[in-house]
Amino acid sequence: MNKIITGLCAAAMLLGCTNGKNGQTTDLNTLSSPDGKLEMSFCLAEDGTPKYTLDYEGKPVILSSGMGFELRGVLKAQKIDYNADGTITKSDWKPCESLHDGFIVESVERSSFDQTWSPVWGEEDSIRNNYNEMLVNLVQSSTDRKLAIRFRLFNDGLGFRYEFPSQKNLNYFVIKEELSQFALAADHTAWWVPGDYDTQEYNYTQCRLSEISKHFKDALTGNDSQTPFSINGVQTSLQMRTDDGLYINIHEAALVNYPCMHLDLNPSTLTFTSHLTPDAQGWKGRMQTPCKTPWRTVQVAPSATAQLASRMILNLNEPCALEDVSWIHPVKYVGVWWEMISGKGSWNYTDDFSSVKLGETDYSKSTPNGRHSANNANVRRYIDFAAEHGFDEVLVEGWNEGWEDWANCNKDYVFDFVTPYPDFDIKALNDYAHSKGVKLLMHHETSGSARNYERHMEQAYQLMNKYGYDAVKSGYVGDILPLGEHHYSQWLVNHYLYAVTEAAKHHVMVNAHEAVRPTGLCRTYPNLVGNESARGTEYQAFGGTIPSHVTVLPFTRLNGGPMDFTPGIFVMDLASATGGRNTSWVNATIANQLGLYVTMYSPLQMAADYPEHYEQFMDAFQFIKDVDVDWLRSEYLLAEPGDYIVIARQGKKNGQWFVGGVTDENARTMSIPMSFLESGKTYEATIYADAPDAHYRNNPQAYTISKKTVTSSDSLEMFMAPGGGFGISFIEK
Repeated sequence: MNKIITGLCAAAMLLGCTNGKNGQTTDLNTLSSPDGKLEMSFCLAEDGTPKYTLDYEGKPVILSSGMGFELRGVLKAQKIDYNADGTITKSDWKPCESLHDGFIVESVERSSFDQTWSPVWGEEDSIRNNYNEMLVNLVQSSTDRKLAIRFRLFNDGLGFRYEFPSQKNLNYFVIKEELSQFALAADHTAWWVPGDYDTQEYNYTQCRLSEISKHFKDALTGNDSQTPFSINGVQTSLQMRTDDGLYINIHEAALVNYPCMHLDLNPSTLTFTSHLTPDAQGWKGRMQTPCKTPWRTVQVAPSATAQLASRMILNLNEPCALEDVSWIHPVKYVGVWWEMISGKGSWNYTDDFSSVKLGETDYSKSTPNGRHSANNANVRRYIDFAAEHGFDEVLVEGWNEGWEDWANCNKDYVFDFVTPYPDFDIKALNDYAHSKGVKLLMHHETSGSARNYERHMEQAYQLMNKYGYDAVKSGYVGDILPLGEHHYSQWLVNHYLYAVTEAAKHHVMVNAHEAVRPTGLCRTYPNLVGNESARGTEYQAFGGTIPSHVTVLPFTRLNGGPMDFTPGIFVMDLASATGGRNTSWVNATIANQLGLYVTMYSPLQMAADYPEHYEQFMDAFQFIKDVDVDWLRSEYLLAEPGDYIVIARQGKKNGQWFVGGVTDENARTMSIPMSFLESGKTYEATIYADAPDAHYRNNPQAYTISKKTVTSSDSLEMFMAPGGGFGISFIEK
């Protein structure tokens, strides 16, 4: 007993908690993971501030870290101020209030949970959800306000959220700051993108935590809409590695009716504090009890591959909310997209108009520019290609009126989402696609005008139902309207989910680009089949992306859900592809692009290049045709963020295995174990690999295709060129 008391007192001192009589700790509570390797402690500091710690196998992961909020004193500014210069303003008549100290523990509740569930689609066909839970019910003595903190400890990490019960003294309230802390135990290596209220479309930077501010300016590259907030600010999911090989990831789960969380580092203490995206007035959450925050998550893994296998973010989301999911399905698609992104074609129909007013501008009197890609003949060409090679759908961007002045104009009524250009026959093209066993994939670019999208959303979805569309790619390029809101503020978070839930009523799947990064909501709403929300392939046409980027994304952006990364570029010299209009270079080899279909998970996978480019390399294109997009099982074979990833997956379609690998700017030869294959069986492996002289900069189209007989006891020695990779398909003999 004395040893137990001594241990509790030591934990209390680390937390900065108060002690009771005879040295015994009051209000100290501990929670262990089901396997006993993770342990968290909770208590109240002397001033009543909630504190927690997290250890892995006795080693500190999170040191004593504070929790709570600072609230606005009133709901809105009502005090009339007559200023010395004669102007009149309004201000709050009451100062901000603390909801982060002065607490006492009212009660503690404990429970355990162990259940296996099946996702509609995913990286495996079943997921175990196993955790121990502790709910700490607090009351603030001076205000009689109640706050509960729910902790869930899994074998792969910790999740906690704040819950505000219905109560007399806290009904409607406004958050000034959330004060969740994550005090790191050492100066870890981190892979991060700049904290920004409007975009995650950056290359990842690798450095020590203490060096983030030094590298921030170089990490911040241009974007149509960006709002950085601190040179010590980063976005989640944030991947870190300790010097002794532990992998720590901070993120959030189940982001609903709340602003997106960033992290702001105090470099002197190596402590991150939550930093919420503000609204147009600068406040960070407008709440009504009963309510709850998203989960704040700290994943802890003994290896990089174990981090990739973690499903904690999904497990912290609610089960599927849709009664009927029979209409939701994986999609492999091509599209009228890369030729506009690369500069070969255009979204706009004409160059005659510098200003468009929908319903007034008469396109019948305009001169076609001859480069409009979404025209009847070109779309039919893509449909024919999709039908011939077994693709499900064809994305068509630039089909609707308004693209002449769509971007960066802060234009409210920018699109109506229903009126096609004169050279796009929406009925005839859909009929033609259906006759070929293919569907068109709708595109709704909002140009950031979310208010306008909501104004037209119902009729836009009705149009989709009328013509047989079952999926939409939405976009939010540019600053947000209503003006002052951000891509990641509470209003927009609610808008994105509204678009998904309204789409579900019409049996429409959603692939949202430029929206808030995923937090596992695809479990609850599986018609959310894709997001961009990071620097995707399009940036290869905007000057290029560093090769290591694709070795980091599965640890960070994909931690919360799949990404529509749009891989499959085979012609890297865009000057040759666009007649000199674009001089960018795609920093990858063909074999690298093949590997991405396995390493970058998404149930919605695009073959992004022009059909005529694939026709030059039909032997390599075969891998894209064959590879599955929905999986029974995934095995994470080799990985190191920023360096390389090798993953094996077994397809749902017929149980076929595929392996994909990608590397950074360094060449590698790696031994790939075949242990995932069924023992006692023999397989023919078709290997798509970089040629010995391949290089992403000067020889990206050099690849080899070979066949080899393998069993589960074998290993394959795979060469990856700089910026390279490989893909392997297996057939049982």
